[in-house]
Amino acid sequence: MGVPISKVSLTDAVPVGTTVVDIERRRGRGAGSNASGRFEGLSRFIEDDGWNSIEELPTLRTEIQEEQARKIITFNDSPDISFDRSINPYRGCEHGCVYCFARPTHAHMGLSPGLDFETKLFAKPNAASLLEKELSAKNYQPRTIAMGTNTDPYQPIERQRGITRSILEVLDRTSHPVGIVTKSGLITRDIDILARLARRGLVKVALSVTTLDAKLSRSLEPRAATPSLRLKAMRQLADAGIPVTVMVAPIIPKINDAEIERILEAAHAAGAREAGYVMLRLPLEISGLMRDWLNEHRPDAMNHVFSLMRSSRDGKDYDSRWGLRMSGTGPYAWMIGRRFELAAARLGINARRLKLRTDLFTRPVRVGEQLALF
Repeated sequence: MGVPISKVSLTDAVPVGTTVVDIERRRGRGAGSNASGRFEGLSRFIEDDGWNSIEELPTLRTEIQEEQARKIITFNDSPDISFDRSINPYRGCEHGCVYCFARPTHAHMGLSPGLDFETKLFAKPNAASLLEKELSAKNYQPRTIAMGTNTDPYQPIERQRGITRSILEVLDRTSHPVGIVTKSGLITRDIDILARLARRGLVKVALSVTTLDAKLSRSLEPRAATPSLRLKAMRQLADAGIPVTVMVAPIIPKINDAEIERILEAAHAAGAREAGYVMLRLPLEISGLMRDWLNEHRPDAMNHVFSLMRSSRDGKDYDSRWGLRMSGTGPYAWMIGRRFELAAARLGINARRLKLRTDLFTRPVRVGEQLALF
């Protein structure tokens, strides 16, 4: 017996919760639904036909496809971020953070920013060879390459694929600066490379800590490392001489905003000497996914969360304007910023900002290119 697939035009109103997937099928996942992406003509969702046929469906499994990328360094001219280039070894992210601002990018693949984003992943096995080729261009000028800006370079599939490590090996050989953001303890696997880069002033690592509450973390970011493992990774990195930053991100009103000071204190004790924060961002489909999460886990806080979000986003769920999208505006956003600054100053965090070196870069030699004799 088949399970019926209901279809509606995306111009029609779909009630909140209509597209929510059965909890047993999505156990261990962050998103509650798998609604079609914004570029699709129809929205498809599974509907019980009255014969309990939904119960026959298997749990959602992670699927990985290989993508032969054409380029690996992505450049940007965004005025409110500290880097102009980045590398993403993977599309999609198995960590399943329900709030992830990168989820809408899966719609460009004809997939859902919901459960598809965390179960249908794309790996770029040619990333290291592409990087070597792009760094060898005669007009290439080195500046810090950011990793972990879109999806986590140390998500679970990196353990088998090793694409992130292969990229670091190229950056190590060419003495190229890199900044990494992750939620994974797997980064400690690469301490050997990171320590070599650190000795030359070529690396900074940021661990993102959303909450110290393991239960809350489990529901918000189900396949990321536990908060205690992230702090342990910080300590191991710091002990190896690798500069560590903590990202208190995202700050979600009424959910984790009371933890700012405690997170900074725990991270400082673990060796972090720089810190940053980002207010919750709800672009495109993320707003609906966050509503689904709140409806399931914190229905009592739904109205309060969105009231405070809108008060700091010019009355909207999201404000994409440069300079405001990360921190917001208004009294609530101002209060969050001052609390963060005061707590960081009390701990001596951000007293000194490390600037990575670019003068050590050695351009790799292209295949067939003659080496200079002198």
